[in-house]
Amino acid sequence: MQAGSGMEPRCGRAGRQGMPDRFPSWHFPPGAVPTPGYEPLDDLDVAILDPDQVDHLLDILEASAVELRKIPALERARRLGAVGRRLGDRGDPLRREAEERLPHQAGLSPAVARQLLDRMSGQWTPEALERLVHVEFSDPAVLDGFRLRPGAGDRVCAVGDRLALHVGSGNVPGVGVTSVLRSLLVGTPVLLKPGRGDVVLPVLAARALAGAFPEGAGALAVAYWPGRAIPELETRAFERARRVVVYGGMEVVRSIRERLPAHTPLVAYHHRVSAAAVAREILAGEGEAEEVARAAASAVAAYDQQGCVSPHIFWVERGGSVSPEAWARLLARELEALQRTLPARPTAELSARIQTVRGEAEMDRALGADTLVLAPGGTDWTVICESGFAFGGACGGRTARVQAMDRLDALAGSLTPWEGILQSVALECPEPRRTELARSLAQVGVSRITTLEHQPWPAPWWLHDGSGPLRALVGWVSLEMPEPSPPSC
Repeated sequence: MQAGSGMEPRCGRAGRQGMPDRFPSWHFPPGAVPTPGYEPLDDLDVAILDPDQVDHLLDILEASAVELRKIPALERARRLGAVGRRLGDRGDPLRREAEERLPHQAGLSPAVARQLLDRMSGQWTPEALERLVHVEFSDPAVLDGFRLRPGAGDRVCAVGDRLALHVGSGNVPGVGVTSVLRSLLVGTPVLLKPGRGDVVLPVLAARALAGAFPEGAGALAVAYWPGRAIPELETRAFERARRVVVYGGMEVVRSIRERLPAHTPLVAYHHRVSAAAVAREILAGEGEAEEVARAAASAVAAYDQQGCVSPHIFWVERGGSVSPEAWARLLARELEALQRTLPARPTAELSARIQTVRGEAEMDRALGADTLVLAPGGTDWTVICESGFAFGGACGGRTARVQAMDRLDALAGSLTPWEGILQSVALECPEPRRTELARSLAQVGVSRITTLEHQPWPAPWWLHDGSGPLRALVGWVSLEMPEPSPPSC
């Protein structure tokens, strides 16, 4: 074990062959852990804390709630927005470091990493965070004190927790930053354990807050550790957290739920899949079909199809001038064109998985299935066109399944067995039919119906898995008014 600073990197900017040196995977409030030990792990240094350091860190986080909540909620939003301003400014040193480290750590091409930083930092600006508070709470002052509840006769306030633990997922960089900003907005100090592929941005965000918003930085700790490598921190955090937020697969969510005290609320964003549906009216002409195919390719290419909002399946209705098979070829053409501006960078493991999926589709075709496989020589993208509905797992790596359907009206009935798994559906269809289809999709658990243009980039105030992202992080307190005393004689 080595000793090092708790705040800044101890290494140079670039290592061998131009790759960034190891990155310190933590950021603690000032004075919380002055000289943590650390161990190297691939491109990261991982902090190692003893039990006393763990308790001291959690004590400081809990105590920070007092100063954090002295700042009104809307002012917190404006000051937390320093994260978006710095990471969105391509000339800022933090942004430059993010661009240098993110491709290597998250397995993205530099162009895809830049796009992700541009789009996600826009969700962390003062304006975006302030609007998020207004959308979630019609009267944002309920986060600062008691306010009259119309029609109820009482006054209410929304109260954050003394301490929250957030456990991130490693598949999409930026999710950890969004999660901790939500917590700080409602006045809750937070310890974030980011996912393996999402370490860089939360640490850089904490550094941004340290200079612009000390009260916010003092209420935020970021520490990555693999598995249960720091059992003292993990055990004590589960014991002391008053709310736990987790992003991950079903097994991860189940494991954490089992380890929590019965009284601790769990906000779980488990694995989900997204898709798109294209109506025959949209395929009435070549130009409109090309436009939708271009939007579909961009949605697939965004962070290489790694997010829960990434479309993997495209249900395309027959009966338009452009057939589903012809539209699949348009989609393939657009995915190939994106290689010039947003190139894919599949790993060896992902490439093997893609080859397996392609091989299965080719076998189906050889056995007589109406299947078409469109792909380049490598594994940068894949389009598989099939006849009829089938809902399968997501392969990722810009793999799109186009499924030809006679009528989209029958789609919701086919989706019933997968209720709770399907999250966002981009519905490319004219009104009034679009609203009618949306109603049927809502009945089978789809929580977001959008367009292909907006599908990979939901607004900060989207109903995340059907719930308000800030309202899921607060408790409500009612102050009932005493009955007026009867007049004396």
